[in-house]
Amino acid sequence: MANIWARILVGALTILVAVGYKNYRDLSAPGKRPDLDNNAYWGPTLKEPYRENKAILPFDISVKPEVIEDLIGQLSRPLKAQAPLEGVGFQYGFNANELAKVVKYWRDTYLPKWSEREQYLKKLDHYQTEIQGLKIHFIHAKPSQVKGQKPKKVLPLLLMHGWPGTVREFYDFIPLLTTPSDKSDYVFEVIAPSLPGYGWSQGSSKTGFGVAQVAVVMRNLMLRVGFNKFLVQGGDWGSIIGSNVASLFPENVLGYHSNMCGNNSPMGQLKMVLASFFPSWFVDSEYADFYKGLGHLFSTIMEEMGYAHIQASKPDTIGNALIDNPTGLASYILEKFSTWTNTAFRSLPDGGLTKRFTYDQLLDNVMIYYVTNSITTSMRLYSESMVASQFALAVDSLPIKAKAGCTRFAHEITHFSDSVLANKFPNLVHSSHHRDGGHFPAFELPQQLYDDFVSFVQKANFS
Repeated sequence: MANIWARILVGALTILVAVGYKNYRDLSAPGKRPDLDNNAYWGPTLKEPYRENKAILPFDISVKPEVIEDLIGQLSRPLKAQAPLEGVGFQYGFNANELAKVVKYWRDTYLPKWSEREQYLKKLDHYQTEIQGLKIHFIHAKPSQVKGQKPKKVLPLLLMHGWPGTVREFYDFIPLLTTPSDKSDYVFEVIAPSLPGYGWSQGSSKTGFGVAQVAVVMRNLMLRVGFNKFLVQGGDWGSIIGSNVASLFPENVLGYHSNMCGNNSPMGQLKMVLASFFPSWFVDSEYADFYKGLGHLFSTIMEEMGYAHIQASKPDTIGNALIDNPTGLASYILEKFSTWTNTAFRSLPDGGLTKRFTYDQLLDNVMIYYVTNSITTSMRLYSESMVASQFALAVDSLPIKAKAGCTRFAHEITHFSDSVLANKFPNLVHSSHHRDGGHFPAFELPQQLYDDFVSFVQKANFS
């Protein structure tokens, strides 16, 4: 009898192992590339057949004086914000006392010198071209070489921002990339687009324009400017879109570097859960404090991701509330530059805004949203990525074949360890952790991000 039960137990265990192994293989198997139309039209409906204007033209970002005059008038209205609760900093959102200071500076100091700020924004070369029915704005920064020294090898770089950022984040980062340095054998020719629907880039007129579809536009932009092979760098949406570019177009991407690497494949999600219960299996003890588990992630989602839910479900509602409402727009955008830079800043009355940034830097970013009226179209990327989620899920399971580098800044909202990233990034040649910095390192710590990026490029050895 005991022998029979032993055989039954062995048989049952064998079946469990077989089923478990099959499920593991299914979870870890690379996905199939989704069927995407690389020439899909995303502009408004036309009466005639669409003919793409492939010209690349210089783009003037000048703002009409009457727009600035009207903005000064709007900011001159009495601020009727409710006083914050006693002893509260930014825990409830943007503190009204700090908002009054920002508005006063914006009206009385920043806007009177707008011509100076505008010239600063013009110091990089701006261009526009038409891709798949959308007028896409981008900065094109060409590298310099040092006379008398061996020329550095030039690598093209697609550099992408996220929300609520703009290309303004890169104004201190780009010159580091385009200037020869003893730290690198390379120098970079930078293409930094405004994402579709952000800043000076036109938003889609059609539904279903999610991250995979944006990735197609970004890849086509690089082909348009003459780069068949290029590097990708980004954070926030720039990281996700960049990951899609690298996954979908391995023939074009030399390497991928991000300050927000993620792995949303089924295997990645499973490993994230397991890492919460058995962290020593997945995390180097030296950096254990970077990985705070599902409990921290859940509390962060509850406290900080309400914006994402409304933008993914009703972007036009909040967008309409912020149109012609500069005070509300500044409050909505700048709150993220407090909390996402360092969550500890929530306890400060001024949100720690000027610990890392100046009012001029922050208001430059807000102004780009304001003068282009792009807050609604920028937020639609959240909802459209949900509409087109079947593409996102498919791309998430595609490994990035290119050499990859992942860096983590301490105060980013969440981090993925190398072991969790492994199936998404099988060619991860660079991994790093920084004890400072948050969600906007190109804006906050450009030198540190540059050093990390060129360290990745040196290791990858793109010869």
